[in-house]
Amino acid sequence: MAFSDRIRVFNRILYTISGFVLIFMMLLTVADTILRYFRKPIVGTYELVGLSAAVVLGFSIPYTTSVKGHIVVDFLTMKFKPKTKKFWLFVTRLLGIFLFSFMGYEMMAMANDWRISGEVSATLKLPFYPIAFGIGICLFLQVLTLVADAISVVREEKK
Repeated sequence: MAFSDRIRVFNRILYTISGFVLIFMMLLTVADTILRYFRKPIVGTYELVGLSAAVVLGFSIPYTTSVKGHIVVDFLTMKFKPKTKKFWLFVTRLLGIFLFSFMGYEMMAMANDWRISGEVSATLKLPFYPIAFGIGICLFLQVLTLVADAISVVREEKK
């Protein structure tokens, strides 16, 4: 199994998790809305939905990148010659690698700070650090996704 295929498997697993968390968010919101009608709201819904949204966003980024699902504005690059276009594709992947490496490191540092300080949510007293660690791992997986993408750009250039 090639490097990019292994990364794609991990990305798919995280994306599936984010899908289940999104379903949880939807069901929780609907249940809370219905129960509010009967004056029995679910305590901590706002916190759970907020933390779940962080998981959905963080866990879906690597997969979306691997399937090229992000919005691309290419009105400038479509006028480039193929070699120039591939050069800029590679440069943008490198910039992404540095950016997401920095973000992943900072997220892990923040998660560790939250773990040490015991930072928790206001109502349910849920710790923040496990979610921050999970997002940090996803950011590093995004780095690996961009590395695999950069490798594919270079290999296409040699053909």
